[in-house]
Amino acid sequence: MSAAEPVRTVRFYTSARRLPWVIGKFADWKIPFGPFNAVQIGVMSIGGLVLVRTASYWWSLLGPVPVVLWAAAIFVCRRHKVAGRTPVGAALGVGARLVQPTGGRIGGRAARDRRAQILTGTFTLQPLTRETRAVAGALRTAAAPGRRAARRAARPQPAPSAASPAAVRRPLSPVQAALLAAKGQN
Repeated sequence: MSAAEPVRTVRFYTSARRLPWVIGKFADWKIPFGPFNAVQIGVMSIGGLVLVRTASYWWSLLGPVPVVLWAAAIFVCRRHKVAGRTPVGAALGVGARLVQPTGGRIGGRAARDRRAQILTGTFTLQPLTRETRAVAGALRTAAAPGRRAARRAARPQPAPSAASPAAVRRPLSPVQAALLAAKGQN
């Protein structure tokens, strides 16, 4: 095939592709009030069966009204669309939505919360050493400013000298206090 030859495209459109699946159309003849699609056949058969089985209950009260409603339901199902879909497809979609898990799916499996687990643990109380008591006291005064701390803050403080590093005191974090206590035990 050379580049100069045009490419031919051939398409065949049959009536089966243009018309929906129907029952009751044979060549040029069709069933009266037909042809019928699958939903109409279902409404006819199930509705007719229910009407025949329960006729002794409703005929004396309603007369032919249920039969007329049944015929109207068959007619309504003729050219039906629910959001652009056939009623069978829409019903299958609703059924699939009702069956699916409420939390959705992850990797094809139902997404669920994990079961609660009991956490157990132990701790030991040990007596405090002098160093840890001093550090804890410093932490307490730094963390909870009470009346004394407010009075100290109100007093003018002398400027610390650069020569003495002990004069500059920062509040210790719990981690720093634990490290100081560990150094004191060694």
